[in-house]
Amino acid sequence: MNLLHILGIFYRNIVIIRRSIPKLFSLFGFITVELFLWGFITLWVETVAPADGNYDFMLLILSAFIFWSMFDLSQRSFGVSFLEEVWSRNIINLFASPVKVSELILGFALIGVAQVLLAFFYVTPLAFLLYTLKIWDLGLYIIPFFVNILVFGWVLGVVTIGLVVRFGPSADILAFFIPFLLLPFSAVYYPISVFPPLLQKLTFVLPTRHMFEGMRIAITEGIVPLHNVFWASVLNLICVLLGFLFLYWMLRLARTKGYLSRLVQD
Repeated sequence: MNLLHILGIFYRNIVIIRRSIPKLFSLFGFITVELFLWGFITLWVETVAPADGNYDFMLLILSAFIFWSMFDLSQRSFGVSFLEEVWSRNIINLFASPVKVSELILGFALIGVAQVLLAFFYVTPLAFLLYTLKIWDLGLYIIPFFVNILVFGWVLGVVTIGLVVRFGPSADILAFFIPFLLLPFSAVYYPISVFPPLLQKLTFVLPTRHMFEGMRIAITEGIVPLHNVFWASVLNLICVLLGFLFLYWMLRLARTKGYLSRLVQD
């Protein structure tokens, strides 16, 4: 594995983002607008909901929003980094170069980490200025869930790449749509107890369900729910394995069937 290849992919994407106002807006603009939206909704909920000293609605809802945004950005930045190569008609050159698939994935993961950290260290001070939300008060409880959020976002990014390789650029909508599909079933803004019994069993396989349910328990009870950390981590490891197997399968299929040509023709 060549570190220069990985850093080259990382630097290329940094240059693309830095020189594009729309991409900078997608990194900082959407999360700013949504922070205002969810902040005002939460302020209204606090005025109409019965007073309950056990729950800090602002912390519960806005922290859930911030971490879901980090998950969404992790997946989206991963998929869009690959799509940039497709849109610029550079993808065939990339596959023909000495860059390995593993180096490509690590380069995309690195740019994903950079974007997530930039967005996180932008939105948390903004949330404090607007709503005095001290998300850092969550302490170390949140670290294992935050790491799992990033990893699962990368896994979905890998799956997105596999689908684009198989079906061509017309599948690029999946880079933006997959997290939206998971949102209702991930218990981001509400506990899993509101799900029907059958849905509770079906959603058990989603790492995001355990991540956000665990974070909610950590916020309300001040403890790390080890069973949520365990299941989120185990399911994430399984998803990582399946995600990479899926990508290599799609790449092998694309090379034998000639699907790669779609990436420069569509």
